Amino acid sequence: MRHSESHRTHRTGWLRAAVLGANDGIVSTASLVLGVAAANAETQGILVAGVAGLVAGTMSMAAGEYVSVSSQADTESADLAREKQELATNPEQEHAELTSIYIKRGLDKTLAAQVATQLTQHDALAAHSRDELGISDTLAAKPVQAALASAGTFAVGAALPLLMVLILPTSALMWGVAASSLFFLALLGYMAARAGGSPVMASVTRVTFWGALAMGLTAGVGALFGVAA
Repeated sequence: MRHSESHRTHRTGWLRAAVLGANDGIVSTASLVLGVAAANAETQGILVAGVAGLVAGTMSMAAGEYVSVSSQADTESADLAREKQELATNPEQEHAELTSIYIKRGLDKTLAAQVATQLTQHDALAAHSRDELGISDTLAAKPVQAALASAGTFAVGAALPLLMVLILPTSALMWGVAASSLFFLALLGYMAARAGGSPVMASVTRVTFWGALAMGLTAGVGALFGVAA
């Protein structure tokens, strides 16, 4: 009987960036809107600040993700180049190193040596990158993918509080933006948990709690000092 398994690990790269972008888009823009609104600004001023935050945040997320994940990719490439050189200059020691790894994972010495030999003959660099360095095609750094995922979801997330500013009357703006943003964050937590196959309640609680804290602090600053945080 065929056994089919559904794993989600291959999604971790873009999912992490997408959740980060959407969460930051909602929280930062809602916080900015609440801070400016708490300083008794007009609706037009709130929208200008929010749109500026959306554009700046989208570019910042794209650049930040690309630069940081590129640094990870550079480190991986350097390690792979170093490993390739070691395989060329000292194959016996590298074989012994791979054998030792398999012994630590539970294989007896003879079987571990056989596995190391066969994997080395098949693709030595792939075996060492996966089992020694922990680098695989599934989890390897992908800068462009991370940048696009983070920037795109930031823009979408940031647009949601701004949409509320357009819809809601001035008298209900503060509470309306705060409540709707918490709802959007809860929805984000639910979608992220479903996409990653993780517990829904923990994800929803985490994003809504920190989002509420950020919005509350920013609104407080705006109310106290009359300026946007």
